[in-house]
Amino acid sequence: ICIATAKKAATALDATKVLDPRWLKPDSIETEWVISVLDETIAKLELSCLLPRILASLVRFSALLGPEITKNLTEHQKLSSKMEQLLASPEEEDAERAEEQKVSLCLLEQQLKSSVRNIVRLLQANPSICKALKCEAGPREPSAEAFIKAFREFRNFMLERLLTYPTKEEEMVQFMEDVSLRIKKNTETVTASRAELLAAICTRDEEVQKKDNMIKGLKKSMQDLAENCKTDILQVKWEGEKQQKEELQASRAKCASLQQDIQQLRAQLKKLVLEHRASELALRKRKCRAETEILNWVQKYDADMAEKQAEYEEVHAAYTKEKAELSVLMEKHALLLQEYSQIEEERRICQEKKKKALEELATMTLAATRIQAFWRGYLIRSTFKSKKKKKGKGKGKGKDTKAKK
Repeated sequence: ICIATAKKAATALDATKVLDPRWLKPDSIETEWVISVLDETIAKLELSCLLPRILASLVRFSALLGPEITKNLTEHQKLSSKMEQLLASPEEEDAERAEEQKVSLCLLEQQLKSSVRNIVRLLQANPSICKALKCEAGPREPSAEAFIKAFREFRNFMLERLLTYPTKEEEMVQFMEDVSLRIKKNTETVTASRAELLAAICTRDEEVQKKDNMIKGLKKSMQDLAENCKTDILQVKWEGEKQQKEELQASRAKCASLQQDIQQLRAQLKKLVLEHRASELALRKRKCRAETEILNWVQKYDADMAEKQAEYEEVHAAYTKEKAELSVLMEKHALLLQEYSQIEEERRICQEKKKKALEELATMTLAATRIQAFWRGYLIRSTFKSKKKKKGKGKGKGKDTKAKK
């Protein structure tokens, strides 16, 4: 009884180990890599789900987070506001404007993703800040908590699938089939027993009456059966031994062929593992090169942006200085323009005065000329009149002489 109980306990423990993934432990570096990636993803999800509560109380968390993380969170909040405004704005009927709106939305989405990655990277670089945020930020949203719970279940499922070998999987399937078969058999047995019990209850009185007759017939049949069973048992035993020998030979031949197939499959599996590890090593090298190149580009971008920022500050300072000088020159120009207007007005007045004086001079000159001309004409006429009178007298005498003649 103790041995049977120990066997049953061992079987139950094996079944528990097969069905419960907590008994499974990583036994290869590839499995550890996959699980570490999933664990890191869960940690990033937990941090990213805290961002809405941190942004809602950014002033309270700014002293804990530090200036760099606070600055990134402020930029992320601005991008979120822009995204909300863009999503809340009505759709444009014009195709070109709708396309521009779509492009702006895609660009904002990429900027938001990059911002979240930078914030999570900065938070993961400070484990103490992450621990303090998890304590002070409060519970997460129900939807976020449900998503993280589902992702953890996916992680456990992946661990179970990665650590379950084909043989263990077959054992699990066989175990589940056996359990289902046992449950089915037990259900059928219980159903049949209940039917028999009901039939027995109904026919109990009749069986009691027939019991004596049946006992007598059974005793007689048992005697006959005992004699027949001896010969049947000997014959069955001989046939069973013969069949056992035949099945044993067939089983040995089948085991040998299966063992050969297993060796071939193991060699093929080893070859595939080596090939996959070589390809993975090449891909890892490629990934390292890509990450190094991306890091170099990021550093170059930061350096270029720093130079551009310095150049922009210099240009802005020069622009501010020139703008101040321009304002001073504009004030001087306004004063000079006012003085110029006054000078122009004075020149105009002087020109008008000169023009008026010239007109008066021309009028006076014309008047003087006319007076002089009139006076000269008068003098000439008076001179001619006196001469004409003298001539008229002489001509009168001549005419009288001629008349007399």
